[in-house]
Amino acid sequence: MAQHIFDLLRGYLASYGYWAVAATLLLENAGLPVPGETVLLLASFLAFSEHRLQLPYIILIGICAASLGDNLGFLIGHYGGRPLLDHYRKRLLVKPEAIARGEELFARYGAATIFVARFIAGMRVIAGPLAGVLRMHWRKFVVFNFLGAALWVTVISAAGYFFGHHWEEVVGVVRSVNITMLIGAAVLVVVWWRRRRNNSSTNHR
Repeated sequence: MAQHIFDLLRGYLASYGYWAVAATLLLENAGLPVPGETVLLLASFLAFSEHRLQLPYIILIGICAASLGDNLGFLIGHYGGRPLLDHYRKRLLVKPEAIARGEELFARYGAATIFVARFIAGMRVIAGPLAGVLRMHWRKFVVFNFLGAALWVTVISAAGYFFGHHWEEVVGVVRSVNITMLIGAAVLVVVWWRRRRNNSSTNHR
């Protein structure tokens, strides 16, 4: 089964190249549960093994597509509101717990949640639409969205390319990589939050 999926995605990338990377990442980040991370990883592996694609272009296109996709998701959530989110959850079989978890993260960390969400598979899909529903400030969303997209795309692409000799191992540990990056992202969020609180305290004196 896994080999069949691998061959299917490989054929998809062989036929459409960078367009396949762009379309998949855009759709995933706009709110559709497609295998964006897997396609990005595989595209980078093919850049290493078959030289059909170039790693710098994969990273550049991936960052642009992921950033644009999340912005589309934000607009959909902003104008569709809670009814659209509930309809979306039921149609795409998104668990209520995922939505509740996302809302809790947004309540705690605000716009920085967008950065962290890149490294959580389920959250990556719903982060953009959920941010729109919750009426997050768009400029803050854009900043954290881009920073998260840049780091996430670069890490996944580098893993697929530089560990190309160990493809099966890379696929097996990609979740561990996500967890490691999530911890790093959480540290960044804490640092940002403390600086913001200190600045707020200074301004009120």
